[in-house]
Amino acid sequence: MAENNAVEHYYTEKPTSKIKEVIIEDVVLGNKLVLLTSSGLFSPKRIDKGTKVLIENAVINPDWTVLDLGCGYGVVGISIKKKFPETKVTLLDVNERALTYSKKNAERNKVEVTTVNKLVEEKFNTILLNPPQSAGKKICFELFELSKKHLENKGIFQIVARHKKGGRTFENKMKELFGNVKTIAKESGYRVYVSEK
Repeated sequence: MAENNAVEHYYTEKPTSKIKEVIIEDVVLGNKLVLLTSSGLFSPKRIDKGTKVLIENAVINPDWTVLDLGCGYGVVGISIKKKFPETKVTLLDVNERALTYSKKNAERNKVEVTTVNKLVEEKFNTILLNPPQSAGKKICFELFELSKKHLENKGIFQIVARHKKGGRTFENKMKELFGNVKTIAKESGYRVYVSEK
Protein backbone atom coordinates (compact mmCIF):
# COMPACT_ATOMS: atom_id res chain seq x y z
CA MET A 1 0.00 0.00 0.00
CA ALA A 2 2.13 2.91 -1.22
CA GLU A 3 1.75 6.23 0.50
CA ASN A 4 2.19 9.22 -1.76
CA ASN A 5 2.20 11.92 0.89
CA ALA A 6 3.95 12.71 4.14
CA VAL A 7 1.39 10.91 6.28
CA GLU A 8 2.20 7.29 7.09
CA HIS A 9 -0.11 4.84 8.80
CA TYR A 10 0.53 1.70 10.79
CA TYR A 11 -0.79 -0.28 7.80
CA THR A 12 1.94 1.15 5.52
CA GLU A 13 4.04 -1.72 4.15
CA LYS A 14 7.43 -0.02 4.33
CA PRO A 15 7.37 2.80 6.87
CA THR A 16 10.00 5.47 6.34
CA SER A 17 9.28 7.50 9.47
CA LYS A 18 12.18 7.81 11.87
CA ILE A 19 12.32 4.97 14.40
CA LYS A 20 11.66 6.16 17.94
CA GLU A 21 11.69 3.16 20.26
CA VAL A 22 9.71 2.84 23.48
CA ILE A 23 9.70 0.01 26.04
CA ILE A 24 6.33 -0.72 27.61
CA GLU A 25 5.47 -3.13 30.40
CA ASP A 26 2.05 -4.48 31.24
CA VAL A 27 0.36 -7.52 32.73
CA VAL A 28 -1.87 -9.37 30.27
CA LEU A 29 -3.67 -12.66 31.02
CA GLY A 30 -1.73 -12.82 34.27
CA ASN A 31 1.69 -12.61 32.61
CA LYS A 32 4.06 -9.65 32.68
CA LEU A 33 5.04 -8.55 29.19
CA VAL A 34 7.96 -6.30 28.30
CA LEU A 35 7.49 -4.99 24.76
CA LEU A 36 9.72 -2.93 22.53
CA THR A 37 7.67 -0.68 20.25
CA SER A 38 8.38 2.04 17.74
CA SER A 39 6.93 4.98 15.89
CA GLY A 40 5.18 3.83 12.73
CA LEU A 41 3.28 1.14 14.65
CA PHE A 42 -0.21 1.16 16.17
CA SER A 43 -0.39 2.39 19.78
CA PRO A 44 3.38 2.49 20.43
CA LYS A 45 3.25 4.02 23.93
CA ARG A 46 0.83 1.61 25.61
CA ILE A 47 -1.23 -1.48 24.82
CA ASP A 48 -4.39 -0.13 23.23
CA LYS A 49 -7.47 -0.58 25.41
CA GLY A 50 -9.45 -2.33 22.65
CA THR A 51 -6.58 -4.74 22.02
CA LYS A 52 -6.46 -5.57 25.73
CA VAL A 53 -10.24 -6.15 25.81
CA LEU A 54 -9.86 -8.53 22.85
CA ILE A 55 -7.00 -10.50 24.42
CA GLU A 56 -8.63 -10.81 27.83
CA ASN A 57 -11.98 -11.99 26.44
CA ALA A 58 -10.87 -14.10 23.47
CA VAL A 59 -12.08 -17.70 23.28
CA ILE A 60 -8.97 -19.90 23.02
CA ASN A 61 -8.55 -23.67 23.30
CA PRO A 62 -5.02 -24.77 24.26
CA ASP A 63 -4.53 -26.99 21.19
CA TRP A 64 -5.73 -24.44 18.64
CA THR A 65 -3.91 -22.76 15.77
CA VAL A 66 -4.25 -19.00 16.25
CA LEU A 67 -3.70 -16.10 13.85
CA ASP A 68 -3.03 -12.59 15.18
CA LEU A 69 -4.09 -10.63 12.08
CA GLY A 70 -2.59 -7.14 11.80
CA CYS A 71 -0.30 -8.04 14.68
CA GLY A 72 1.54 -4.72 15.12
CA TYR A 73 4.31 -5.32 17.65
CA GLY A 74 2.81 -8.69 18.52
CA VAL A 75 0.95 -8.20 21.78
CA VAL A 76 -2.13 -10.33 20.96
CA GLY A 77 -0.27 -13.38 19.69
CA ILE A 78 2.49 -13.19 22.30
CA SER A 79 -0.03 -12.84 25.17
CA ILE A 80 -1.97 -15.88 23.96
CA LYS A 81 1.15 -17.99 23.41
CA LYS A 82 2.40 -17.12 26.89
CA LYS A 83 -0.94 -18.05 28.50
CA PHE A 84 -1.57 -21.12 26.28
CA PRO A 85 1.88 -22.51 25.40
CA GLU A 86 0.39 -25.47 23.45
CA THR A 87 -1.25 -23.18 20.88
CA LYS A 88 0.43 -22.64 17.51
CA VAL A 89 0.46 -18.89 17.00
CA THR A 90 1.07 -16.99 13.75
CA LEU A 91 1.50 -13.21 13.62
CA LEU A 92 0.69 -11.47 10.35
CA ASP A 93 1.21 -7.86 9.32
CA VAL A 94 1.89 -6.07 6.02
CA ASN A 95 4.03 -3.52 7.89
CA GLU A 96 7.65 -4.69 7.78
CA ARG A 97 8.50 -2.72 10.90
CA ALA A 98 5.66 -4.45 12.76
CA LEU A 99 7.05 -7.89 11.89
CA THR A 100 10.55 -6.86 12.98
CA TYR A 101 9.25 -5.76 16.39
CA SER A 102 6.96 -8.80 16.68
CA LYS A 103 10.01 -11.05 16.31
CA LYS A 104 12.00 -9.01 18.83
CA ASN A 105 9.12 -9.13 21.32
CA ALA A 106 8.59 -12.87 20.92
CA GLU A 107 12.27 -13.40 21.77
CA ARG A 108 12.14 -10.86 24.61
CA ASN A 109 9.13 -12.64 26.14
CA LYS A 110 10.51 -16.13 25.43
CA VAL A 111 7.74 -17.46 23.19
CA GLU A 112 7.93 -19.22 19.83
CA VAL A 113 5.62 -17.83 17.18
CA THR A 114 5.62 -17.67 13.38
CA THR A 115 5.67 -14.25 11.68
CA VAL A 116 4.44 -13.76 8.10
CA ASN A 117 3.44 -10.92 5.78
CA LYS A 118 0.87 -12.95 3.81
CA LEU A 119 -1.11 -16.19 3.92
CA VAL A 120 -1.10 -18.93 1.30
CA GLU A 121 -2.89 -22.15 2.26
CA GLU A 122 -2.84 -21.91 6.05
CA LYS A 123 -6.02 -22.49 8.05
CA PHE A 124 -6.62 -21.54 11.68
CA ASN A 125 -9.01 -22.48 14.47
CA THR A 126 -9.32 -18.82 15.39
CA ILE A 127 -8.35 -15.46 13.93
CA LEU A 128 -8.13 -12.37 16.13
CA LEU A 129 -8.34 -8.85 14.74
CA ASN A 130 -8.49 -5.30 16.04
CA PRO A 131 -9.66 -3.79 12.71
CA PRO A 132 -7.56 -0.87 11.41
CA GLN A 133 -10.50 1.52 11.35
CA SER A 134 -8.46 4.48 10.14
CA ALA A 135 -7.63 2.44 7.01
CA GLY A 136 -11.33 2.59 6.12
CA LYS A 137 -14.23 0.17 5.95
CA LYS A 138 -13.16 -1.37 2.62
CA ILE A 139 -9.82 -2.60 3.99
CA CYS A 140 -11.44 -3.82 7.22
CA PHE A 141 -14.04 -5.81 5.23
CA GLU A 142 -11.28 -7.30 3.05
CA LEU A 143 -9.63 -8.54 6.25
CA PHE A 144 -12.94 -10.09 7.32
CA GLU A 145 -13.18 -11.94 3.98
CA LEU A 146 -9.55 -13.06 4.20
CA SER A 147 -10.26 -14.39 7.68
CA LYS A 148 -13.26 -16.42 6.54
CA LYS A 149 -11.13 -17.98 3.79
CA HIS A 150 -8.39 -18.97 6.25
CA LEU A 151 -10.56 -20.38 9.04
CA GLU A 152 -11.05 -24.10 9.56
CA ASN A 153 -14.65 -25.31 9.50
CA LYS A 154 -16.15 -24.41 12.88
CA GLY A 155 -13.28 -21.97 13.33
CA ILE A 156 -14.07 -18.63 14.95
CA PHE A 157 -13.32 -15.05 13.95
CA GLN A 158 -12.97 -12.64 16.89
CA ILE A 159 -12.74 -8.86 16.62
CA VAL A 160 -12.90 -5.87 18.93
CA ALA A 161 -14.41 -2.46 18.15
CA ARG A 162 -16.14 0.45 19.81
CA HIS A 163 -19.79 -0.40 19.25
CA LYS A 164 -20.82 3.21 18.66
CA LYS A 165 -17.82 4.03 16.47
CA GLY A 166 -18.00 1.47 13.69
CA GLY A 167 -18.61 -1.66 15.73
CA ARG A 168 -22.24 -1.95 14.73
CA THR A 169 -21.24 -1.86 11.04
CA PHE A 170 -18.63 -4.56 11.65
CA GLU A 171 -21.16 -6.67 13.54
CA ASN A 172 -23.59 -6.45 10.60
CA LYS A 173 -20.86 -7.37 8.11
CA MET A 174 -19.87 -10.42 10.17
CA LYS A 175 -23.51 -11.54 10.28
CA GLU A 176 -23.76 -11.13 6.50
CA LEU A 177 -20.47 -12.95 5.85
CA PHE A 178 -20.71 -15.81 8.35
CA GLY A 179 -24.47 -16.04 8.89
CA ASN A 180 -23.98 -15.56 12.64
CA VAL A 181 -22.42 -13.16 15.12
CA LYS A 182 -22.53 -12.77 18.88
CA THR A 183 -21.13 -10.31 21.40
CA ILE A 184 -19.05 -12.08 24.04
CA ALA A 185 -17.78 -9.04 25.97
CA LYS A 186 -18.63 -5.38 26.61
CA GLU A 187 -16.07 -3.19 28.33
CA SER A 188 -15.25 0.55 28.28
CA GLY A 189 -17.37 1.11 25.16
CA TYR A 190 -15.67 -1.78 23.35
CA ARG A 191 -17.30 -5.04 22.33
CA VAL A 192 -15.81 -8.33 21.26
CA TYR A 193 -17.78 -9.84 18.36
CA VAL A 194 -17.43 -13.48 17.37
CA SER A 195 -18.57 -15.37 14.26
CA GLU A 196 -18.23 -19.08 13.57
CA LYS A 197 -17.50 -20.45 10.11
